[in-house]
Amino acid sequence: MAEAKPKSPRRRKRAVEPGSRGPEPAALVSGTPPAAVDALRKRIGDDGGAVLAAYRDPLGGHWQVLAALPIDAVEPTPYQRDLSEPHVARLSDAIDRLGRFLDPIVAVPADNGRYWTPNGNHRLAALRRLGARSVVALVVPEPEVARRILALNTEKAHNLRERALEVARLAEALVALDDRPERDYALEFEEPTLLTLGLCYLRNGRFAGAAYQPVLKRTEEFGSSKLSRALAVRRDRAERLLELDAAVGDAVKRLKERGFESPYLRAFVVARINPLRFKRGAKADPDETIAKMLEAARRFDAGRIRADQVAQAGGAPEES
Repeated sequence: MAEAKPKSPRRRKRAVEPGSRGPEPAALVSGTPPAAVDALRKRIGDDGGAVLAAYRDPLGGHWQVLAALPIDAVEPTPYQRDLSEPHVARLSDAIDRLGRFLDPIVAVPADNGRYWTPNGNHRLAALRRLGARSVVALVVPEPEVARRILALNTEKAHNLRERALEVARLAEALVALDDRPERDYALEFEEPTLLTLGLCYLRNGRFAGAAYQPVLKRTEEFGSSKLSRALAVRRDRAERLLELDAAVGDAVKRLKERGFESPYLRAFVVARINPLRFKRGAKADPDETIAKMLEAARRFDAGRIRADQVAQAGGAPEES
């Protein structure tokens, strides 16, 4: 057996000296803005908005515009997560009590006098609920910034379903904008698993994605093919996953008919049919793995399962 190579030490990022980056405060408003900013100023005025200031950001020195936009001209990017009504209600109450809107959204120009916000959906909805006519926004000239902001979005959901849906919608929108290799979007997509699970959730909002995420994490990676081709492959994979989930659901039903009651029954079945269960660190093809699991799920014999085996089960409980 060949001797294992020692792992190379992970490089640490060099510490940045405090106060060493970006323009000085006075330089944020000095200089001549580029033509794209002048064009953006004119467009905002033509669209019924008002430019409050043009300035450079304090880190990269990029020019952007602070503006008041007609609230009806602003909408969320089509690929971000759905609104949380409780969150909108809490925001509305907090803003109304204070009587001030102190957290501008980010916006980028879209078509037909519209503006997209990649990070302000809930604040926008809260203002609409309160009857506001306008919204203050940091308007960035470059539309491609919208997808980059999603990777840094402070409103990003921690729920797997919402994260996966956001990534899948983003991928479908990017195909029409810039059909580059899938792996070029690794930053925006976070992890390949979210793409496949998101396509499943788009087909079935009640899909039990958490049960299959560990298997996908061990088998999937970002590919070198164009995003359009990669999405076609992932859609086929999502269909097989939904088929597998239905077969697992049938196995869970048979267990319940035998009197087993546990929030971990689905995770228990998935663990039993997982061919990688005892292969620590092993790599496998995702489609072959799903096919093996589907075959095993259809053969699952609930009559051979003991109560102590289910009692020891853990993992992701059934998703509501």
